[in-house]
Amino acid sequence: MDSSREFVDHPPLLTREDFEAEEVRRLSPLATLAKDSAGRRHAEPEDSVRTAFQRDRDRVVHSTAFRRLIGKTQVFVSDTGDHYRVRLTHSLEVAQIARAITRCLRLNEDLSEALALAHDLGHAPFGHVGGDVLDELMKGFGGFEHNLQGLRILERIEVKYPSFDGLNPSFEVREAIVKHKRPLALPLAAEYRAADGPCLEAQVVDHADGIAYNSHDLDDGLRSGILQSGEVERLEIWQLASDQTKRRYPNLDAAGLRSRIVSALIDLQVKDLVSATAARLSKHGIRTRADVLRFPEDLVGFGPLVAGPERELRRFLFQRFYTHYKVHRMRNRAREILVRLFQAFVREPALLPPRFRRLADEDGKERAVADYIAGMTDRYAQKEYGLLFLPSSGSLDP
Repeated sequence: MDSSREFVDHPPLLTREDFEAEEVRRLSPLATLAKDSAGRRHAEPEDSVRTAFQRDRDRVVHSTAFRRLIGKTQVFVSDTGDHYRVRLTHSLEVAQIARAITRCLRLNEDLSEALALAHDLGHAPFGHVGGDVLDELMKGFGGFEHNLQGLRILERIEVKYPSFDGLNPSFEVREAIVKHKRPLALPLAAEYRAADGPCLEAQVVDHADGIAYNSHDLDDGLRSGILQSGEVERLEIWQLASDQTKRRYPNLDAAGLRSRIVSALIDLQVKDLVSATAARLSKHGIRTRADVLRFPEDLVGFGPLVAGPERELRRFLFQRFYTHYKVHRMRNRAREILVRLFQAFVREPALLPPRFRRLADEDGKERAVADYIAGMTDRYAQKEYGLLFLPSSGSLDP
């Protein structure tokens, strides 16, 4: 029998309507359907072959802010070494994990992928310390929070289209960013049905983010030598993953074993999250998406087998890795750079590029300076520092 596949009685291409109809057939009643999107702030014609959330994802991937993530710190400053995670690789890892979870729960993979790829767009250079420094500097001017900065990038800062600022994301993407954490940020959330909680896809991305950075920061900590294998091996979640791995790969060397254990850590957390979430949805009688939004707590989460060990891992990373003196030295260096840049640009806005001078006129100079600095890569921030304060060298490094 000829097993070759022939394109007989099939349309030449799948249309947006086909994808939307497939979502209705395939996805859970708890999922967010593209056909039910509340639309965009600026009206646009529908795409002929992509759903609303597929367009959101594509716009994020092609944005300048997304490309810059390759030069932004996860934990280690991006010039520390070639094999450590940066914001771009982290975002791709979160998207992969989020898609796996949403697929198992029959939720909308396109929406979760768009949210995952966009979730770190608003991060300042030099990791969390960059955001902390900008928040301190922006006291009295609205503060700085990387999720809301990501929304500002999507709605205001990116320049791609002649008829509006930003990328004009769908209502559902904007809403998920605003509802990143409970309690919701009022009054900003008022525009986004403040009485409702986040959709399941947004909750999944939040947990996928945690799974990715817990597992991979642990891996980077071991790679750097800041974390020692003996102390990591005492963690309960490492023991669970290690036991599985050693049974499956009894003859691996130490380096190969560590790599497989990190993979098993992710697998363990993803499978537990899926099964525990499904059980929680059943327990609370969640039958529709409206039930999800009305529920007062997040429904996505770990079960008891993993929840405790996962919290132990978070505490361990904070105590032994994020606060290690070598990491603190990088943070101290970053603080010096960002504070002096901010002060210089606020004192003399003429130093800003034309786009940000216009934003200063429209939104206030402090906000425009925060926008400019938050968009910098680690390397570009160091270059700007060198040009302003070390003109003989042109960079921070001797």
